[in-house]
Amino acid sequence: MSNPLLQLKDIRKSYEISGTLYPVLQGIDLQINRGDFIALMGPSGSGKSTLLNIIGCLDTPTSGQYLFDSTDVSRFSSSKLAEIRNRNLGFIFQNFNLIPNLSVLENVLLPGFYLGQENISKAHELLNLLGLDQKLNRRPNELSGGQRQRVAIARSLLNNPDLILADEPTGALDSKTGQEIMNIIVQLNQKDKKTILMVTHDRNIAKMAHRIINLSDGKIT
Repeated sequence: MSNPLLQLKDIRKSYEISGTLYPVLQGIDLQINRGDFIALMGPSGSGKSTLLNIIGCLDTPTSGQYLFDSTDVSRFSSSKLAEIRNRNLGFIFQNFNLIPNLSVLENVLLPGFYLGQENISKAHELLNLLGLDQKLNRRPNELSGGQRQRVAIARSLLNNPDLILADEPTGALDSKTGQEIMNIIVQLNQKDKKTILMVTHDRNIAKMAHRIINLSDGKIT
């Protein structure tokens, strides 16, 4: 049996404000295996964003262990965390996070630039698969919301990541377009065997995952 892709062991995160410690995550234990599709749910303030930031190597825990592919990354430096993000993780955001003055193709190529490899043919292939081959030179403001999210999905896949983190991927879309985006995400998991962790407030969207994890007051319930 292969090792899990990631394990969180008693992950805790607190923030100090004016000398007072405020706990956000209070002992998170979680294992994600390769090929999993997990939905993370919980009310505002439950710690979802903090947990996603730690898993996405955008933040570090106050205590506990975070094992990514059997390597403890809990105390990695910011440069080492950036390397993990660029090589192993793909991000899909609610508001797309595209660079306005870059073309569709240039936005998709950004992760390749950070790694020192442009990978133009891979970007063309992804955009073609997502139905955007006629939009390569358009700017984000010339696209619909659904098209912008497809660009974000293509960007997330450029470096063939081990884990895709989707933060409310349908939150800024109408229901029909949101369903189209979810169909793409489900296909990435089922056909391409991508491991996906998705934050959502929509239980109908969450039901498309293999497993739903509920977070409340910084704890998995």
